Amino acid sequence: MYNEATVVGGVVADLRKEFPNVVCVDDGSSDGSQDIARAAGAVVVQHPINLGQGAALQTGFEYALQDPELDCIVTFDADGQHRIEDARAMVERIRSGEAEIVLGSRFLDKRTKLSPAKRLVLKTAAIQSRLATGLDLTDAHNGLRAISPSVAARIHLTQNRMAHASELVHQLAKVQPRYVEHPVEIIYTDYSKAKGQSLLNAVNIVFELFFK
Repeated sequence: MYNEATVVGGVVADLRKEFPNVVCVDDGSSDGSQDIARAAGAVVVQHPINLGQGAALQTGFEYALQDPELDCIVTFDADGQHRIEDARAMVERIRSGEAEIVLGSRFLDKRTKLSPAKRLVLKTAAIQSRLATGLDLTDAHNGLRAISPSVAARIHLTQNRMAHASELVHQLAKVQPRYVEHPVEIIYTDYSKAKGQSLLNAVNIVFELFFK
């Protein structure tokens, strides 16, 4: 999380009703997000400076993997755009042995409301990812994932900003885990759009895919 003080307390409190162990990686927030997340019941791991989403995910993986009883890691955005019921269903698919990683997709049902332009950009990104990696994903940049410890231990993200999502897909292509996609709803609020879910952000995804 990065400067999510207005929403993170509610997100953590809701998550803890379903998942007793919630870890927030604070990526150098200056608005007191750490204290609010901690008060809501999360374990907070802090970066001293802002390093980006990729570094925060990698820190979260490495922290969680220290737990010998760990059976699944869920990556869940702190801004409240993901649904807990989706995460619960994805974890069940890991625990049942159906897959080693379950990737959220906003294109497998009709719950997520997208503008035509953003839908086009994300579809283009998915096609490019498929051509580059061979993984048949419908939504290559969805932040809601459920991951088995054995797969998380083989992921080593070095890219930040939106490039980390592409890097993750490329690493999965090399690891070749058993994977499935799961329909999820992305809730676009005025807050989440202001934090980086705008159309411009989606265009940046495509730019990074093709030109970096």
